[in-house]
Amino acid sequence: MAIGRDAMTDDLGLDVVGVNRAKSGKIIGRREQSVSCPYVYAIGDVLYGSPELTPVAIQAGKVLMRRLFTGNSELTEYDKIPTTVFTPLEYGSCGLSEYSAIQKYGKENINVYHNVFIPLEYAVTERKEKAHCYCKLICLKNEQDLILGFHILTPNAGEITQGFAIALKFDAKKADFDRLIGIHPTVAENFTTLTLVKEDGQALKATGC
Repeated sequence: MAIGRDAMTDDLGLDVVGVNRAKSGKIIGRREQSVSCPYVYAIGDVLYGSPELTPVAIQAGKVLMRRLFTGNSELTEYDKIPTTVFTPLEYGSCGLSEYSAIQKYGKENINVYHNVFIPLEYAVTERKEKAHCYCKLICLKNEQDLILGFHILTPNAGEITQGFAIALKFDAKKADFDRLIGIHPTVAENFTTLTLVKEDGQALKATGC
């Protein structure tokens, strides 16, 4: 099953005032502002290219109101948006995927630090088969390993991703994570000890706390 959202813009008369729309019905704009009709604004899922996430729409609405009515020049930042897929084993991410980073900067300019691990709540159980969890940082080599992407597959990934997202927002580098003192025993501390580079091809070995 695949689900999604449709832009219900056909009956709004947007064509009459010259608002360009994509085939999906979404408004083609830049920073919440229609490109073809600058006095028409769009926020949330109806804006072409905007992530279909409720918190993004809420934030964009607040930023737009401040810009329109208080003279603030702040713009919504659409990169490095934290998000989570709430599957039984949660997946959290912020920033670029490995594929997108390679497409944008070239494989030779990307470092991917990663590892597998067993969370404490799995390690202390008597289950013979324990699900391995995974964490990954995607970094830009020629910018002192600037972190472009944060990815984690583990229970409570959303809670972890939300906290680390602020670090990416302020352009954290891999060295900043290395200098960070981890809280033991937690899942999040795995990001303070990442040394394996994917390109080196070293085998990953899951360990518990």
